[in-house]
Amino acid sequence: MSAHPTPDRSAPAAASRRGTDFSETMLGTLWLDGEDRTRAVRLDLRVSADRVLRPLGTTEARATGRVRIHGWADDQHAEGELEIAPLARRRIRYRITFTAEGRRLLLDGWKSVTPRRPVASMTVLPYTLYEDGEQIGTGTLRFPLATGLLPFLAGFRFPRREDTDALLAPRWNGEPGRTEVWYTTVTDPATGTGLWLHHELTAPTDGSAPRAHGWAAVFPKDGPVRHARFGPTAWTGGGTGFHADGIAVRPGHLSGSAQDGALRWELTERPLDEPLYTFPRWSWRRPLLPAAQMLPAARAAYHGTFTHDGTTLTLTGAPGASARIYGHGNARRWAWLHADLGGGDVLEIVAAVSMRPGLCRLPPLVFLRLRRGGRTWPRRPERPAVGWAGWGRFRAAVDLPTWTVTGRAGLRRIRVEVTQPPDRTLALDYSDPDGARAVCRNSERADTHVLLERWWFGGWRTEAEWTLDGTAHAEVGTR
Repeated sequence: MSAHPTPDRSAPAAASRRGTDFSETMLGTLWLDGEDRTRAVRLDLRVSADRVLRPLGTTEARATGRVRIHGWADDQHAEGELEIAPLARRRIRYRITFTAEGRRLLLDGWKSVTPRRPVASMTVLPYTLYEDGEQIGTGTLRFPLATGLLPFLAGFRFPRREDTDALLAPRWNGEPGRTEVWYTTVTDPATGTGLWLHHELTAPTDGSAPRAHGWAAVFPKDGPVRHARFGPTAWTGGGTGFHADGIAVRPGHLSGSAQDGALRWELTERPLDEPLYTFPRWSWRRPLLPAAQMLPAARAAYHGTFTHDGTTLTLTGAPGASARIYGHGNARRWAWLHADLGGGDVLEIVAAVSMRPGLCRLPPLVFLRLRRGGRTWPRRPERPAVGWAGWGRFRAAVDLPTWTVTGRAGLRRIRVEVTQPPDRTLALDYSDPDGARAVCRNSERADTHVLLERWWFGGWRTEAEWTLDGTAHAEVGTR
């Protein structure tokens, strides 16, 4: 009889229902207390609700996007919420937090809907600006009907929403030779510090008791990388995420400590986007591939504290993401990138050479997912990896300190260049289920350049371009 706990062998299924997504742009002015002039303001938001909008009721929605205030602020990681109740409460309220010159601010206002002025009341947003609960300015934003109405209406989507809590539940079903990972990467916009939390379940191939272990690491902008391990300890199983020896990953919350409290964290996680399946969705539900990776939310905001060596870092709306891996162990060679491109756009890449006979002789298979403007490209996740019968695959040149991915799908092509400077890269070794050693070289302060081009009238033209200086999360590993 096995001495270790028997897991639930039923794979978790994420329930789904229809939600609502739309984008909105508003222009206006801000009058800061103590100034004798107004400043131009532009607010670009992506709004996401977990249900279809209810005209006769109240709908709570998440908002992310960009706040630009002339000569003062340009925050691509603004976030907040909307209360949409045009008939029930006759208002649409906006509460958006953003950063200006290192100060965390709140834009709070609402459209007062009235049948006497239906157009004006639905398009004019008076607001107040607060810092630490104190008013520091007032202003007005307006929805530009002439140029914004058609894109606004055309941008409405009603996608299926998955239960992200279910995606955190353990997948391991008791089989030997499996590994399962919960990991989180975050960038603190105030200090430029990167964080990495890695939680892992390893079930050895020899059938011995599974073990839980992991580590935490902090990548300061100025100073050396610091890390500490926790475990290995017995895997207790159950729950909705990872739980072992005081370390916990559960919906909306991460907590724990390592190395006798030298590193401690207490973080809340707020999803800002839908799940992102880097590999085909079926490969997560039916583990037929050597491994699969996905993000329960493509983007998330983190609040709380991370303490290392007596220094406490306080996070307020820090951008990042959590991801999941389930499979037989690490690849022979791999590269990974998570890049928050700002304005709600995100890029995720996994390029790997499998350990399986035959597959190990192939060049790295690339899985690339670019979510831009609420849509994900390429449309099918297997397209970069296999192309059309092997032709047209995306290609990866994996090396350090710089690695690249290039590829084309449809009328678009992309080139991604990732640089992991040695002084910002942490090398860690650990064991796979078969006992073999793996080494990952991770940087939560990597540099990335992304060029997206589109074929247009006989030539390639730049469609979008991003440069990330020390805010990309990347890794190169070998076994």
